[in-house]
Amino acid sequence: MATRANLAEKKRFLSLVRQMRVDAGLRQADLARKLGEPQSFVSRYESGDRRLDVLELRHICTVLGVSLADFIKQLEGDAK
Repeated sequence: MATRANLAEKKRFLSLVRQMRVDAGLRQADLARKLGEPQSFVSRYESGDRRLDVLELRHICTVLGVSLADFIKQLEGDAK
């Protein structure tokens, strides 16, 4: 069962993942094309309908020019 804290963490994660794309100046379709995925792939993980595994997240970060370590640092920094 999801707790309020877990939901807040998920919301922070989803917000950061979306913000990375926006900061890169890409639409969902643009990112999807770079990932070799349909636009719905990006839409589903940004909305929380689909979870990302760490390898997928690393690939997204790479395509967006952000290291996975920097993504995690930012995510952890937002949690404080």
